[in-house]
This record gives sequence, C-alpha cells and structure tokens, in this order.
Amino acid sequence: MRYNILNKEISDFLGLLRRRTLGATKYSWQGLRVCYKYEEAFRIEVYAALFLAPLAYFIATTKLELVILIVTLFIVLIVELLNSAIENIVDRVSEEHHHLSGRSKDQGSAAVMLSVIVCIVTWLFIGLK
Repeated sequence: MRYNILNKEISDFLGLLRRRTLGATKYSWQGLRVCYKYEEAFRIEVYAALFLAPLAYFIATTKLELVILIVTLFIVLIVELLNSAIENIVDRVSEEHHHLSGRSKDQGSAAVMLSVIVCIVTWLFIGLK
C-alpha cells in the first residue's frame, strides 16, 4: 500500500514538472520572439551575440575563458529583456509622463549600459592578453 502511494506521488510530481517545464518553455520562447520583433536594441544585441559567440572560440585560450565570454553575451541579452519588460509595464500603466516612470526607464537603460560595459571590458581583457 505504501509503495503505491509513493509511486502515485512520484508520478504526480513528474507530471507537474513536465507540465510546468513545457508551459514555462512555451512562454519563454514567446517572450524572446516578442522582444526580438518589437525591440530594435534586442535585435542588435542578438546579432552581435551571434557574431561574437563563434569568435569567442578563437579568442579564448581556456574553457573557462570561453564560458566567461559567452556568459557576458547572455548577460547583455538578459538585462535587455528585463529592461524591455520594465518599459512595457511602465507604458502599460500610463503613457503620461511621470518622473517615476522616467526614472524607472532610465534605470533599466543604465542596467543595460552597465552589462554592455562589463561585456566589452571582459572581451578586451581576455582578447588582448
């Protein structure tokens, strides 16, 4: 009896895990597509990442350096996605200018700028050694 209960719990958990994973993946791809479609900065960063990722293989002299170079590209994309989400929420709440709305958008933009600086410095540091 106890064995059957344990099997049911494991089965239920695996079903939940599968449903959540598939659902989350679907919404994640949808978010990437929407950002790519509507955000010019994100498209530019995707193109840069697609160009730089293969180049990282030739610049890096160790696997760790390769991972670091690739991760910095993803950090820029992640921060841009979050910045776009902030901008969309602010615009959804109100198109009317408000100093807090402007501040939120500026801070999101600053986060993108800092991630780009980290990426550039990392690539220069590893590439020019």
